[in-house]
Amino acid sequence: MDLEARVAELERRMAALEAQEPQEAGRPQPAHWVGDFWALEGFKAQLAELGTDTGGVLFTGAVGLPTGERYEWQQGFPTAELLGDPAEDGQRTADALAALGSPVRIRLLREVLAGRRTAAELTALDGVGTSGQVYHHLRQLTAAGWLHTTGRGRYEVPGGRVVPLLIAFAAATP
Repeated sequence: MDLEARVAELERRMAALEAQEPQEAGRPQPAHWVGDFWALEGFKAQLAELGTDTGGVLFTGAVGLPTGERYEWQQGFPTAELLGDPAEDGQRTADALAALGSPVRIRLLREVLAGRRTAAELTALDGVGTSGQVYHHLRQLTAAGWLHTTGRGRYEVPGGRVVPLLIAFAAATP
């Protein structure tokens, strides 16, 4: 890259940084992410091609878990789809969110993502309750689609739900 192009790129980045609102205290963002809306700009272009004037929501992630598993995920929804007929999918949404409404269930999901996969391993954790209570939580998470069984008492977060689950965790972080 020649000097002129490098200077132009630096000026573009500086302008983006100067236009960016200050970050919340305690929530620093890496400098290379500040003002860089490449995913958003691409999504807006796709929405324009679809002819939607109400916008949409995009989430994406590239995740490496402590177990060595890697997941890449990208999903976009037009606003109209998310605000569609509540009778049609309102219960499904409520059930999925309700399943996340317990600190013990959140802990179990985090433990599964970290590699504790069997019901016995999960039941042995401090503070999660009795084996009956753990199995109740696991059934709720499985029914809502946050977990599924892989046989022999092993649980995992389905690959297509890893990034959405982490996004739900991120969205709930103050």
